[in-house]
Amino acid sequence: MNFKNEIGAVFLRVILGITFLIHGLSKFQGGIENTAGWFDSIGIPGFMAYVVAGIELVGGMALIIGLGTRIVSALFVLIMIGAIIKVKLAVGFLGNGQMAGYELDLAFLAMALFLAINGSKQLAVDQFFVKNESAQI
Repeated sequence: MNFKNEIGAVFLRVILGITFLIHGLSKFQGGIENTAGWFDSIGIPGFMAYVVAGIELVGGMALIIGLGTRIVSALFVLIMIGAIIKVKLAVGFLGNGQMAGYELDLAFLAMALFLAINGSKQLAVDQFFVKNESAQI
């Protein structure tokens, strides 16, 4: 990737990381038990609320510092696909007046997919572990 693309990837990585970190944090601050109950109510096992919130919280921090960008981003892709299919698709792209649509989820999915495919090694902790381009997948 050229320098301009790398800088763009850094912005995507950090903004996506902050966004998921805050979403994960809010799930715990708002009472993770409430989120688990809501998961149960839509047909997802309640324990998955802890898994999703943990991935969002820890994964968000990891993206901000650039640790495991491709793996974390792939997990975010899975979370966003699940959110779109299980919750948001029924209310449409822009929502229904009571619930937001899946337009923002789709944007997060696209950002995460880009990072899962391309990575982001500029200003990333990962660059201390991977010394050359051929070692990255």
